[in-house]
Amino acid sequence: MKIKEINGPVVKADGAKNLFMNEMVRVGEFKLTGEVIRINGDIATIQVYEETSMLKPTEPIEGTGKMLSVALGPGLLGSIYDGIQRPLNELIEKSGSFIGRGIDAFGLDTTKYWEVSFLKNVGDEVNGGDILAEVQETKSLTHKILIPPDINGKIVEIKENGNYKVTDILAKIETKYGIREIKMYHEWPVKIPRPVKNRLEPKIPLITGQRVIDLFFPISKGGTAAIPGGFGTGKTITQHQLAKWADADIIVYIGCGERGNEMTEVLEEFPNLKDPKTGAPLMDRTVLIANTSNMPVSAREASIYTGITIAEYFRDMGYNVAVMADSTSRWAEALRELSGRLEEMPAEEGYPSYLASRIGQFYERAGITENINGTVGSVTIIGAVSPPGGDFSEPVTQNTKRFVKCFWGLDKNLAYSRHYPSINWLTSYSEYKEDLNEWFANNVKEQWNYYRDEAMKLLTEDDRLQQIIKIVGEDVLPDDQKLTVLISKIIKVGILQQSAFSEIDSYCPLEKQYYLLKTIMDTYSRSKKYIEKSIAISQVLPAEVISKLLTMKEEIKTIEEFKSIEESLNTHFEKLENIYSK
Repeated sequence: MKIKEINGPVVKADGAKNLFMNEMVRVGEFKLTGEVIRINGDIATIQVYEETSMLKPTEPIEGTGKMLSVALGPGLLGSIYDGIQRPLNELIEKSGSFIGRGIDAFGLDTTKYWEVSFLKNVGDEVNGGDILAEVQETKSLTHKILIPPDINGKIVEIKENGNYKVTDILAKIETKYGIREIKMYHEWPVKIPRPVKNRLEPKIPLITGQRVIDLFFPISKGGTAAIPGGFGTGKTITQHQLAKWADADIIVYIGCGERGNEMTEVLEEFPNLKDPKTGAPLMDRTVLIANTSNMPVSAREASIYTGITIAEYFRDMGYNVAVMADSTSRWAEALRELSGRLEEMPAEEGYPSYLASRIGQFYERAGITENINGTVGSVTIIGAVSPPGGDFSEPVTQNTKRFVKCFWGLDKNLAYSRHYPSINWLTSYSEYKEDLNEWFANNVKEQWNYYRDEAMKLLTEDDRLQQIIKIVGEDVLPDDQKLTVLISKIIKVGILQQSAFSEIDSYCPLEKQYYLLKTIMDTYSRSKKYIEKSIAISQVLPAEVISKLLTMKEEIKTIEEFKSIEESLNTHFEKLENIYSK
């Protein structure tokens, strides 16, 4: 089997009768990693995941007999991989700062010993997905050694509790196809979703600590969300915030075609940040897939599938996993380039006609599921989209909207006015609101939904008034409309705006979010009564009251401190009542 034709990352092989679709192959003298994407007779088309310069026709191609797969086992957490699960620290040792070609590196550390506690015995009947043993991978997370999903049978041999390497054989299972050896890891093809027993309704929110998301546009565990925005609108920092603070057990962060400095920021920050739940470093619950813009384009496509497969593996253990894909637009651009090399008929803006189905296949791997071993886990996917010029009508954004239920649209005007997160409250939406109302009412406060809906009505009315103000100015508005504009400004600055660099306000607990909104909305309701009595708005809401409402997000550290705010507001309105009731 030899190279017949080379066209960038696309290589055609002659004499490929023994290859099968999606088989992983080694291309040329450099043994570059590739994947079979088309077979026509004895001509195979191969997508190469490494730089193909210096390849020559007639060089040999070797089949591996397996699909493009990832190794799943202890050692994933805290690791940093490229798009095809090669550990970057090993690549540095082998080729220096720039990744060499044809370097083969196993995804897990094969020299480290792990302390294994077995949960099964000889003679036990086991099915695919069952938990064979446990390993304390980090201080906060127990790694469960799973029987591969395609193996069922009876344990005929099993090791004692002790220390083993990932390549050691832990057990032997008698199946109808013969004896199968079970190691601490197993491999799974990245393009095939791991099987589940049932998909469950999304009823539990993924709590992020970001007020604009939790209060107004919540996402459920097992949900899907898109963060579209032009250059500089804050997609990456928003995803960093979600990766830091979301109450998922595990974060899989995929840097897909992003600039190297953005991934560097993650690498520098995460080891120093503490998980608010466990106090351990955030890297202890994080897997990083670092495929930057100067790496081969075709590897971008693999990076998305590598990340989601690792996420599904941890879901099968019963964990809640959040996947941050930054950015799916770069992945779509890789599809566009490969489609062009394959001489396929282009669709809108040069993207392939199957763009929508590929995006759909990716987001459909999210969900909260009952796994085949009886545990319940979830994969939540949050994908950044980078539309050129911030144009949301382009194909990637529009096709993404078809498959996601949360749309957090970033606004360049908000970003340029230093309002972060720059999620526009008028263009964004969440289809999980109705599903999560009951959870918020039962677990936070019964009036959570009421205050949120009232605040959204106010912000919508404010948008209408802003159009009038642009034409005639604010001074001509009646006082009740001035009050709407003023309270909306307080909501925008005091609630929707949130600094990622603030020690106090970077993460906001749900109860604090509720009391912040309640305090502002109650102030609005009480002020409205006095405005109706024709009392000047400057008397009803003097500067010191407005200042207190704007700054309480930073000043209040405990829920008890809201009592002092409430008392001072009561005193102010009592004074007002005494003056104007005479």
